[in-house]
Amino acid sequence: MTEIRQYETTYIVTPDLSPEEYTAIVEKFNDLLKNNGCETVNQEVWGFKKLAYPINRKNSGYYVYTEFSGPAEFLEKLEREYLYDERVMRHLTVKLDKHAVAFNKRRLEKQRGYEPAQQ
Repeated sequence: MTEIRQYETTYIVTPDLSPEEYTAIVEKFNDLLKNNGCETVNQEVWGFKKLAYPINRKNSGYYVYTEFSGPAEFLEKLEREYLYDERVMRHLTVKLDKHAVAFNKRRLEKQRGYEPAQQ
């Protein structure tokens, strides 16, 4: 039986795309997650941002952050898809430990306006 783990991934898409093309890339990676047995916990489309340093002579890009749970074997496939898609300038995927999962849950609740129960 495969172990389900929690991950977060962030990728930067080239700024030369139309909004429709950018949306298609986000949907492509969301479908990849769904079709491989992963569950999206949280997704934040940060949008168009300036880069800290130029990448391929580009100074900006579209940022997408996704937190998901899925099998460890899937990561290799996800990384390969990022590398094959020339529109993805950079990507980073990390496995979350229990402390990071708890922090992300609190952060998400705070964003959505939920207050934790006082004890």
